[in-house]
Amino acid sequence: MHNRKTLANEFLGRVKWQDGEHTPLAGDASNRRYERIRKKNERAVFMDAPPPLENVGAFLTIANLLRDLGLSAPNIFEADIDAGFLLIEDFGDTTYTERLLAGVDEGELYKLATNVLIHLHRAYQDDGAMSAYDNDLLVRETQLCLDWYMPAVLGTDTPDLDKAAFDSAWRTALKTAREVPSSIVLRDFHADNLMLLNNRNGIAACGLLDFQDAVIGPVSYDLVSLLEDARRDVPAKISRQMLSQYLSAFPTLNPDKFASSYAILGAQRCTKILGIFTRLDRRDGKPQYLKHIARVWRWLETDLRHPALAPVKKWFDYYFPQKYRITPTPVTRE
Repeated sequence: MHNRKTLANEFLGRVKWQDGEHTPLAGDASNRRYERIRKKNERAVFMDAPPPLENVGAFLTIANLLRDLGLSAPNIFEADIDAGFLLIEDFGDTTYTERLLAGVDEGELYKLATNVLIHLHRAYQDDGAMSAYDNDLLVRETQLCLDWYMPAVLGTDTPDLDKAAFDSAWRTALKTAREVPSSIVLRDFHADNLMLLNNRNGIAACGLLDFQDAVIGPVSYDLVSLLEDARRDVPAKISRQMLSQYLSAFPTLNPDKFASSYAILGAQRCTKILGIFTRLDRRDGKPQYLKHIARVWRWLETDLRHPALAPVKKWFDYYFPQKYRITPTPVTRE
């Protein structure tokens, strides 16, 4: 049976990109692997996304959709969907994260990203083809916290009765989260997945990555993903400015309902990330994500102060008091 490397070489040979300089690119929290390929005056990025763990078909579909809406998703040069290989446009190395570390104007970068969401929510027309970010999926994601983070900290599995109370609390809160319009949700809209494209203007200057899991859900989700970034501290002043910028673009949107939805989905996202980052260490051998746990708790505790999250806050306060809200010890490996 062919291994992935052999299959990859065969794909690149078929599309005439096997030759040239191959440079590995930094991976992410997924099972995908990336290489930059340079040949003569051309360059591209090779994505190896092994099925069934990853779905390059969804990446291709959403990339085309976003470009049709005037946004900057990578062009797809070549694809083998069944094998999980793509050759895509190279957006370079200028991620938002790199620009922010270099000291560029933070406010301008976040203003651009917020304008992307405003444009997306104005332009996207739901044709019914995309999956819904329904409450079953949202609750299932929060359970990653019970399955991975809590056992890592408490040293024991979460009892079924506690899980049932957790489920009920979230379902109560999530009803309120849906009192805003729905649109396409990219799900991982944050600094690590945004690029600054210096050769493009307006919203096209923001390059988009990691959108293949897009679904239809509340418009508040991607904004809270951007501003409650699990990997970096976004200043409260910038968050307030971006919330104001977004609400100003949609004058018929009820600010109080949006604030409730924003807090609930922020808490939902933080809760699942506690589980995901712990799983990345325990299952996948990627302990580097644990350093963000303290920040995720800060975002979560801020969100839990919102009255719409009272049932969820009550659960956390009872079952998971302050002394257990810590970073798990990384797994020791040989």
